[in-house]
This record gives sequence, C-alpha cells and structure tokens, in this order.
Amino acid sequence: MPAYTIRIATPLDTEGIVSTIKEVYDEYNFEWEPEGYHADLYDLEGKYIALGHTFWVAEQDGQIVGTGALERFPAIPGPAKTIVEFEGKRRIGGCDSSIERVYVRPSARRQGIGKAISQVVFETAREEKLNLVEIWSDKRFKEAHQMYQAFGAQQVGDRLCHDPEQSPEWGFVLDLSIH
Repeated sequence: MPAYTIRIATPLDTEGIVSTIKEVYDEYNFEWEPEGYHADLYDLEGKYIALGHTFWVAEQDGQIVGTGALERFPAIPGPAKTIVEFEGKRRIGGCDSSIERVYVRPSARRQGIGKAISQVVFETAREEKLNLVEIWSDKRFKEAHQMYQAFGAQQVGDRLCHDPEQSPEWGFVLDLSIH
C-alpha cells in the first residue's frame, strides 16, 4: 500500500479538499451545495483557521485523499452526553469540541487513513484538555461508526442533518477523560 502523510491544511489545499469530499458525495449521490452546506470548504481561513479550529488532510502521491477537522467551542448547554436542542439543532450536551468533515476518497480506503485522521483529531483534543467530542455521522456510514466506537465513542441519539437532503445521522460522543 502506498504511504500517506497527515498534515494541517492551509487555504492552498482548498481545491484538493473540495475534490476529495465531492468525490464521496458523488459516490453516494448526495447533493453538493457550494454556497450553502459546503461553503466552509471554500473558506478554510474564515471558517476554520480564524475561528481557532484545525483542518487536516491526508496526502498520498501528492494528492489529497482524506480530510478531517477539529472544531472547538464552549460546552453545549444541557446534560452531558444527551441530545439537546441548541441554536436550532439537535446537539450533544456537554460537548466542547467536534470532529468534522472526515472523508476518504474511495480509491484510498482500507489503508487506515480515516482512522489516522480521527486519531490525530482526538489526540489533539485530548492534549488541549478538551472533554467531550461530538460526532455526527450519516447513518449509511456503518464502517465509520464502528471506527468511532473502537475509539470509545458512545452512540447517544440521532437527528436529521442540516445538509440539502436532511440526511439521517447518528450522534456519538467521545469522553476524552476515559481513554
């Protein structure tokens, strides 16, 4: 298997990030919404870097083949590890961070790239003394759910995503104090 590297993304990676995630969207026939749900991908500086979040990419043979991000925020109000309504969305109470935009190109799967990106996100959150990581994942992504559970995440509920399809998602929480 060809080797890959994981590094922090810069705005210069926008085209490769968009291409990677769009390839997965095309695979599942999901709608692409550049001015809406996917606008963050076209503005890494404004939507991630300037807000104190971190976006990573996995590269293989000079091509971006995987993505993932860590968002940090004040703890979501409500009982920890339970589904709550917050700012008009179903969220997980007590979470002070979330893992976002974890995608791997179909041609690069089965090499541990998604797991490696997730591990970097979770290790970074742990090093920063964050407590609970919120994870939302489309219900069709069963292998991703197994991966998150292997990290120790607990499934706590579900919601409809705010994406164009209103995709059903499972919500998981990873308690960083346990692992």
